[in-house]
Amino acid sequence: LAGAVGVSYIGHDCEDIPEYLGERYGLLTRRLDLSFNQLRSLAGLKAFTGLEELVVDNNLLGNDLQLPRLPTLHTLTLNKNQISFQELLEHLAKAAPSLQYLSLLGNEVCPNQLVSLDKDEDDYQRYRYFVLHKLPTLKFLDTRKVCKIEQQEAEARGAFMKVVKPKLSDTVCSFMPYTPLPRGSRDGKNHKGVFAKCHYVYYGKHSEGNRFIRNDQL
Repeated sequence: LAGAVGVSYIGHDCEDIPEYLGERYGLLTRRLDLSFNQLRSLAGLKAFTGLEELVVDNNLLGNDLQLPRLPTLHTLTLNKNQISFQELLEHLAKAAPSLQYLSLLGNEVCPNQLVSLDKDEDDYQRYRYFVLHKLPTLKFLDTRKVCKIEQQEAEARGAFMKVVKPKLSDTVCSFMPYTPLPRGSRDGKNHKGVFAKCHYVYYGKHSEGNRFIRNDQL
């Protein structure tokens, strides 16, 4: 396309996309790099109607991320942001129906061993299956090409691979030691006890030893 350009606006600590970028370059821009800013919103992308590649690494984008409809966008990198919920994938499927390359490395939503030491390769593979289930047009996810076997597995079982984050209350309860005492008696500072004294007299009626003693031995 004659006049098509790539625009880089890197490291300016901006929280929103400057309006003049869209006014001046929006219609012509095919590749836009907004890395190393403080972006919390991408609402300014409405002016970039013909965008094909978007790089927004190292920003502050979260789960409320909203993209305008970008029908020609095929590459999107969101590395090192603050995305933790996979519900964003459904939005991407509608906003960018031509998406083929996606990278979410460095976000909580992506259980990669490089950034999450408590995750393993199985966690990451389940994540890939779920993403590919939601975005079947992808040909490349993070650092790896999507293979045919992955596509088939994602189609068959990807819907069941969603990573569910446990509730805080469940996490707290799992670390509480078991005790048969009522809840009000578990606090050592609020302990309630009962002290009593009883008198017991033994008559020997139920003693097994009496069965073997004769009267003349008493």
